[in-house]
Amino acid sequence: MRFFGATWLNHDNGYTFRRIGVAAGALASAAASCVILRLAYQGLQIADSGAFVSILVVAMFAICSALAFRNTWDGFSKRPDPARQASLRGLLAIGFVGSLLAYFFRSLMEAPGEKLHREEYEAAVAQHEKRNTRRTGNPSKKRRRS
Repeated sequence: MRFFGATWLNHDNGYTFRRIGVAAGALASAAASCVILRLAYQGLQIADSGAFVSILVVAMFAICSALAFRNTWDGFSKRPDPARQASLRGLLAIGFVGSLLAYFFRSLMEAPGEKLHREEYEAAVAQHEKRNTRRTGNPSKKRRRS
C-alpha cells in the first residue's frame, strides 16, 4: 500500500496507472526470478549432482512457492500473525516466486491490501462515530427513582 499512498481511498491521482505498474513489475520480477532459478538448475545439471537432487530442488521450489503464494494471498485479506510469519520466513524466502505471483494477480483486481485497509478504515470510522455520539439531555438533571 505504500506505493499507492493515501489515494487508495478515492482512487485518484493515477491510481489505475500505479496499479498497472505494480502488476507489470511483479510479473517482470517473477519472470526474471524464474530465469535465475533456471540458471541455478542448469548449474546442478552441469555439476552432475544426480536426478534425486534435481527432483528435490524442483519440488522444494514448487512447494515453497505454492505455500508462499497462499500465505501472501491470505495476507491481503487479514492481518498475519507475527509469530507465524517469523517461523515461515525461510520458507517464504525460498518461495519468493509464489509471493511475486500473488502480488501480480492481486494487483489485477485491486491494490494489494486495499480491501484490508478499507475494512480497517471503515471499522475505525464507525468506532469513532460511536464514541463521539452525544447523549440527549443533561445526565446531571436526570430524575432519580426513589
